[in-house]
Amino acid sequence: MNILVINSGSSSLKYQLFDMHRGFVLTAGIVERIGETNAALRHQWRTSAGALEQFERAVIAPDHRAAFLAIRAAMRETGVLRDATRVDAIGHRVVHGGERFRAPTRIDADVLSAIRALVPLAPLHNPPNVLGIELCLELFPTVPQVAVFDTAFHQTMPPHAYHYALPHRLYTDHAVRRYGFHGSSHAYVTRRATAYLAQPPGAINLISLHLGNGASAAAVEGGRCIDTSMGMTPLEGLVMGTRCGDIDPALVFYIGRAAGLNEAAVEALLNKDSGLKGLCGANDMREVLRRMEAGDAQARLAFEIYCYRIRKYIGAYTAALGRVDAVIFTAGIGENAAAVRARVCAGLDTLGVRLDAQKNASVSGEIAEIQSANSAVRLLVVRTNEEREIAEQVRAVLGTAGG
Repeated sequence: MNILVINSGSSSLKYQLFDMHRGFVLTAGIVERIGETNAALRHQWRTSAGALEQFERAVIAPDHRAAFLAIRAAMRETGVLRDATRVDAIGHRVVHGGERFRAPTRIDADVLSAIRALVPLAPLHNPPNVLGIELCLELFPTVPQVAVFDTAFHQTMPPHAYHYALPHRLYTDHAVRRYGFHGSSHAYVTRRATAYLAQPPGAINLISLHLGNGASAAAVEGGRCIDTSMGMTPLEGLVMGTRCGDIDPALVFYIGRAAGLNEAAVEALLNKDSGLKGLCGANDMREVLRRMEAGDAQARLAFEIYCYRIRKYIGAYTAALGRVDAVIFTAGIGENAAAVRARVCAGLDTLGVRLDAQKNASVSGEIAEIQSANSAVRLLVVRTNEEREIAEQVRAVLGTAGG
C-alpha cells in the first residue's frame, strides 16, 4: 500500500508518499509561500536504484490548487507516479476535530461537512486543511481518504482536565473546553518509547515534550493522554517561538487598553509576536542560544523562561500521573538542543530525574537515552515523524474497514 500524506497549511503544502510494504518514503517535499510571487517547491524522491535525489525550484503557485498541480507534475517528472507506483490512499492532517472526531476517520461528504463546521474552533488552521481535502477529492476521486486529527490523541482526557472553570453553558453552547494539539507527534513518540522500553502500553506512564516552534507537553497514563498543555487553541501552555503560552487572562483586556490595540491586534500579538520572539527578538532557539552565548541578557532571559515553564509542567504532570517511567524530548528543539534538555532537567533530582551530561551532548539515532545511571526516570530523545504516524493511522483505518 502506498499512502500519500498531505499537510495543508495557510501558505504551504507538505507531502510524503510512503511505501508501507517496504517501509520507506518514496517522495517528500513542500511548496512554500503559496500566494506569493516567490513560491518555491522542494522535492525529494527515491530513484529506481534506491538513491535519494532532490531539487528546489521556483513555481507559480497563486493558490493551493496550483501548488498541488506542481507537486503532481514533479512526482511524474521524477518517476514517482508510474503505473507501478500508484496512490492507494491519502491521509490528511486536520488540526481540530472538536469533540466529534476522537479517532482517524474515513472522509465522505458528511465528514467533510462536519470538518467545515469546526472552522470556528480553528479559523487559522482548519480552512487550509479543508482545502487540501477538497483538492485531493477532485484530483484523486477514486482513492480512499482519511482525516487524522491533531486533537484526537487528547480525547481521552477526563472531564476534570479538559473543562475550564467557566459557566457550563459556554461548553454546551459553544464547545469551549481544552482540546490539545500535536496529537500525531505525541502518539508517535509515546508508542515508540513504549516499544523501546519493552513495557506493556497499559503499564507505563510517560511525559511527552514536543518542543518546536510550537510546543506542548502531554501526560500519558497507560497509553492514554490524561492531560496536555495546549487548550482550546494552540496558544495555551508552554512558551513557544512566537506564542506566549500561559498568561493571566486579564492581560488581554489590559494590553488592549494600555497599548490602544483592538481585539484582532491583541490576538496577533499573543500568537505571532510573543514567546521567544517577544522576549528577545528571535523565535529560532538556535539564534537564542547563539545570542545567549555571546552575552545577550534578553536571550538568556528568554532561554530561562522557556525552560522554567517546561520544568513546571514536568512537576505538575508528575503529580497528575503519580509515577513517571520516562520523559520524552522530541521535535526540533527537543531533539537537537542539548542546552535546553540540560536546563529543563536541572534541579529535578527530587522527582528522580538525573541527566547524564555526556550522553546528552552526543545524542544520535532514532531513540537515545540521556539519563544517568542513578536516575529513577528514563530520559529519552525520540525523533518524531508525524507524517509516518498519519500514514500508519490511515492504514489502520482502511484495514479495519476492509481496505
